[in-house]
Amino acid sequence: MKLLVRWLLSALALILIAYYIPGITVVSFYSALVAALILGLINALIRPILLVLTLPINIFTLGLFTLVINALMFWLAASVVKGFFVAGFWPAFWGALAMWLISWAVNSLSKE
Repeated sequence: MKLLVRWLLSALALILIAYYIPGITVVSFYSALVAALILGLINALIRPILLVLTLPINIFTLGLFTLVINALMFWLAASVVKGFFVAGFWPAFWGALAMWLISWAVNSLSKE
């Protein structure tokens, strides 16, 4: 049940992000649900592999390259999901950063 609530909150967060960040478009709530699911799968399966492969760059940049990886994962999800569009790298960067902030806030509020 908790996983379902997080999924719904992630979809709502994507709609909110699309409303405030130019260059990000979510066509419908269904598209946001699918995008949140795909984004979660990408972050669970592909992101850890990329973090290990880019470890030297991450160490050199003191972890800031992780922001680039997050933006690329956000952009990848947009390229897979119909109805979820990201216009370029910078909207993906700001969208990933906003998604991280919203997820962090939701996670900190849900830990009672």
